[in-house]
Amino acid sequence: MGFEKSLLVALSLALVLGVANCFDYHEHELASEESLWDLYERWRSHHTVSTSLDDKHKRFNVFKQNVMHVHETNKMDKPYKLKLNKFSDMTSHEFKNAYANSKVHHHVMFRGAPRGNGTFMYENVRRVPPSVDWRKKGAVTPVKDQGQCGSCWAFSTVVAVEGINYIKTKKLVSLSEQELVDCDTTENQGCNGGLMEYAFEFIKETGGLTTEDKYPYHAADGSCDSVKLLLLLQEDAPVVSIDGHENVPKNNEDALLKAVANQPVSVAIDAGSPDFQFYSEGVFTGSCGTELNHGVAAVGYGITVDGTKYWIVKNSWGAEWGEKGFIRMQRGISDKTGLCGIAMEASYPVKTSSNPTPHSSSSLRDEL
Repeated sequence: MGFEKSLLVALSLALVLGVANCFDYHEHELASEESLWDLYERWRSHHTVSTSLDDKHKRFNVFKQNVMHVHETNKMDKPYKLKLNKFSDMTSHEFKNAYANSKVHHHVMFRGAPRGNGTFMYENVRRVPPSVDWRKKGAVTPVKDQGQCGSCWAFSTVVAVEGINYIKTKKLVSLSEQELVDCDTTENQGCNGGLMEYAFEFIKETGGLTTEDKYPYHAADGSCDSVKLLLLLQEDAPVVSIDGHENVPKNNEDALLKAVANQPVSVAIDAGSPDFQFYSEGVFTGSCGTELNHGVAAVGYGITVDGTKYWIVKNSWGAEWGEKGFIRMQRGISDKTGLCGIAMEASYPVKTSSNPTPHSSSSLRDEL
């Protein structure tokens, strides 16, 4: 009896938490200005939004337009749905500046020729499984939240490194994005954007990346705490190293498929569209360009029962956005760049050696 009661309480708590984490609306709430205002107040309470009265009225006008966009889009026969989320009182311009402004395209233009090992190890792969989900294999950490900091390049990099480390060691270690934001500043620019290729080079050259617990994320640029890093290494803090990185052949979804079948891959996309902003579920087929402005990671692929091919993409906007922080994006479109440019700038870390001991890592970090 005690077990049954405990189970009932646990299920009830799960239901309450599920409801608490979900925000929805009814069509009748869109019928008038008054009911829309009540909906806005409910949304503000749900997301604990606090603004001045003047700004509150301005934000309400933005919210109204976003609500109608979500509502009208969901009435269409699209394979994906939108929802009101924490971005619902932001204009499209504000959203792009805050969450899709990593300037990947800018860094690519200044980079010149792609860097890396100069090879593509999966070139001769002939067969891949019909579907792969690295989350189910245990190679993907829970979704993180970059906040209003253009550090998605660091999150994308970390997903790929966490993934290859798990594949090689069978240990899933959550790694530090903040170390990259603070310390990888020769070419990357912290909250002002960066490129995953540069971050892979940094990790290789400095001997590894420390853990999230030891160097936690705070969504802002900081000074590189090199002394702290060295002390952590001396205290046997886990460090994950890589031996380089490779680039997936550009504009080639078949090559990207081969890579993702073998490990999580860092990719860049154009994530600035309103439909991307409010994506909730389903296979995203929305319109988007190829002005790469956001770093994410392809952690799998599959196909729906109706035959739609998709990528499984891990984002860094928190677990409330999308499908618990992930998005399924249409795969195999006619445009060789892939939907939203997903096949334009893909890269992944190479790991052939064991993770360093604290003593050996310390010597590699002398330059810090």
